[in-house]
Amino acid sequence: MVTDDDMTLVDPGSDDAYDLDRKRVAQILAAVDSGRQDLLTELMEPLHAADIADLLEQISSADRAQLIQLYGREFDGEILSELDEAIREDVIALLNPQVLAEAVRDLESDDVVDLLEDLEEPQQAAILETLEDADRVAVEQSLSYPESSAGRLMQREVVMAPEHWTVGQAIDFMRESDSLPDQFYHVVLVDPRLHPIGNVTLGRIMGAKRHVPLAEIVEDTFQIIPVEQDEEDVAYAFNQYHLISAPVVDDEGRLVGVITIDDAMTVLDEEHEEDILRLAGVSDGSLADRVWTTTKQRFPWLAVNLATAVLASLVIAQFEATIAQFVALAVLMPIVASMGGNAGTQTLTVAVRALATRDLTGSNVWRVIRREVLVGLLNGLAFAVIMGIVGVMWFGSPMLGVVIAVAMVINLVVAGLAGTAVPIILEKTGVDPALASGAFVTTVTDIVGFFAFLGLAGAVLL
Repeated sequence: MVTDDDMTLVDPGSDDAYDLDRKRVAQILAAVDSGRQDLLTELMEPLHAADIADLLEQISSADRAQLIQLYGREFDGEILSELDEAIREDVIALLNPQVLAEAVRDLESDDVVDLLEDLEEPQQAAILETLEDADRVAVEQSLSYPESSAGRLMQREVVMAPEHWTVGQAIDFMRESDSLPDQFYHVVLVDPRLHPIGNVTLGRIMGAKRHVPLAEIVEDTFQIIPVEQDEEDVAYAFNQYHLISAPVVDDEGRLVGVITIDDAMTVLDEEHEEDILRLAGVSDGSLADRVWTTTKQRFPWLAVNLATAVLASLVIAQFEATIAQFVALAVLMPIVASMGGNAGTQTLTVAVRALATRDLTGSNVWRVIRREVLVGLLNGLAFAVIMGIVGVMWFGSPMLGVVIAVAMVINLVVAGLAGTAVPIILEKTGVDPALASGAFVTTVTDIVGFFAFLGLAGAVLL
């Protein structure tokens, strides 16, 4: 039997809080291997849908197929929503059509849309056929909106009330309704033309007298989201104005859905993850991706890095005679380029994040650039002193110490300038700064670093 103690995944105070318990995973795989459906159901029952999704992502494809076949009718639609896109199609293909139909019917419309938009047409059609007519029409309507728009993000299940209703009327309506969403936070007030005019939180409804008009207890903060607005802008609005939910309207201003904070924060997390991956030049990737898929994703930016490295090498080649006379230059020049590259990466990471959160705008761009250049100057001076001393002590040449010190200052100042300016310029030209900034900034700092160091060496030491 599974005890109550086993239901806790891990010690909540540990570093692995909320990770899957290895012991439980081993028990589940043992139950799968032995074909014990009763034991598998007993072991899986306490787990949250997100934890089951993690389990399916972490085990091998053979174990996953066997587990899904054995788990059978217990499969919950929420598990599909939590699964990584890279294996979601495989899991759907493994599910019995009747089990899949039951799982999908339990989902809210926005979760069904999220599930469908990444699938191939045959799988989309198969899932749509499992839905009731009204639900299928609602989902197809959402799929007709542009990808990554509010229309794809919203759920069609909305609790609305006429603007003239009282608290008592709203409470009676909700108690008598048999089609309320599983989770909602507001009642949306609408005028006779279905134009949203305010939000009333459930807390205010429960705390007010029955005779109080809903219009008197609406929220102060009220944002209306156009149905075709980009989901990144939607997430920004939720984060900026601390929204819990917001009504979505069509071109005529009529209420067509609602977006809740969980969906907006999912978009925000995805944008953050995307920025981090793109800064590393790996685009969208997953641990569940196949080797060939991952290789194709990473190859283009490795090729770009190769091209930029060749440019830096061409600069070095111009000073071949200088390096031949002073072997110490070959030892020290990677230090200058590396310091510039790291400083530039630090600056561009801050700049890209500030652009994404809209903290870096036209009104403060020159102040930010000036600050980063000054930071580069101060850091350059500090490390110039250190490397100047190292140059003298290591190679016994005071002028070599001066050369590397000056080159260090120049490159760190340029790193601060490039790390801020390059992302801004790329965004102005319509190129994603998170994707392309790294290669350009590294190229600039490498070329400037080598040119400054070797050029000064050639002028001063020869």
